[in-house]
Amino acid sequence: MKIKNVVLSKSYTGFYFDDQIAIKAGAKTDGFIYLGKPELKGFSKIRVPGEAVSLQLILENGLVATGDCAAVQYSGTDGRDPLFLANEFIPFLEEKIRPLLIGEEIDGFRRLAEKYDQLTIDGKHLHTAIRYGITQALLKAAALVEGVTMAEVIRNEYGIKDTKYQPIPVFAQSGDDRYTNVDKMILKEVDVLPHALINNLQKIGKQGETLLEYVCYLRERILKVRNREDYQPVFHIDVYGMVGHIFDNNLDKIIDYFKKLKEAAHPFRLRIEGPVDAGGREETMLYLRDLTSRLHQENIDVEIVADEWCNSLEDIKYFADNKAGDMLQIKTPDLGGVNNVAEAIIYCNERGIGSYVGGTCNETNVSTEITTNIALACKASQLLAKPGMGCDEALMIVRNEMNRVIALINSKGN
Repeated sequence: MKIKNVVLSKSYTGFYFDDQIAIKAGAKTDGFIYLGKPELKGFSKIRVPGEAVSLQLILENGLVATGDCAAVQYSGTDGRDPLFLANEFIPFLEEKIRPLLIGEEIDGFRRLAEKYDQLTIDGKHLHTAIRYGITQALLKAAALVEGVTMAEVIRNEYGIKDTKYQPIPVFAQSGDDRYTNVDKMILKEVDVLPHALINNLQKIGKQGETLLEYVCYLRERILKVRNREDYQPVFHIDVYGMVGHIFDNNLDKIIDYFKKLKEAAHPFRLRIEGPVDAGGREETMLYLRDLTSRLHQENIDVEIVADEWCNSLEDIKYFADNKAGDMLQIKTPDLGGVNNVAEAIIYCNERGIGSYVGGTCNETNVSTEITTNIALACKASQLLAKPGMGCDEALMIVRNEMNRVIALINSKGN
């Protein structure tokens, strides 16, 4: 089955692009916007509406396979590709990519995905968002041609023999509305919560006191609101390197602080994502490796999640090999081709490192449903509810797709 045509259109994501450099530097908020001048190239303001490009592959039989070229909220930082704006990239896609895709034989997923993920134009690799969208569409096309789910395509092509499909723990993100959204998460019994978006000094406190108070609040709120005593969600809080910032990356001080956070969270498990951002891949990896090792040695039950500077498949393998964290976020748009998402999950699982299929609030329903299939197929440890920061909508998209796929596959055995 060949690709007969390719149709491109501007799309909108579930959130916004934010200039992380300006925010970390203390940009003030005014309602939902940030005041001040942007620091990163391409940003007209510190916060701009999120955009994507929908890429529709029209097959010879008339079926349509869609993928969305999308990039993360904090584009342009920590080794990531620059801001991805639809009007700037659609002409490039029309001229350079569309002619290549037309006429391609859909004889599977992996071969074509690797081809376009590794493609260079004028000596340069494609923007990660473009690779992300193309390979999503190729996976959907392969599933349409074979008459199976995208999850089954992945298991077949990556040699995963297990025939059982189990639900994956879902991690919801609150955004700045870290109180009201927590109530929503408790009512819907989210497995892992709340993200909390601790991305500046005001949110963490000069010595971490504000975050400590928030962890105490989380514990008390769950104990008060939950419908059953055996609801025991994992606390997973993303601090965007702010713990290292307030303690000058001093491991002894960070560990002492984590002891306090753990005590405040009891009896719930606690994960801290991105505790340190040392400004580069090697430096950050070493800090996270040493921090993780120290916590294990001292039997402090706080799990470390790597995020910043752990972007590409190569980065993920490097962090996993060095045990730089208990869990690694596989930030799906940053990996480019979704074939790399599958490989990253498999690699982490083989090395006993938690595989967290994340991404960004700045994705779309299409990219979310496709990466949910991949997470299911490869048996990821955890899956992010995305896109957006409203909590309910993201949970709906991820949980419904996961349940539909599992039910559909199981129905074939009846």
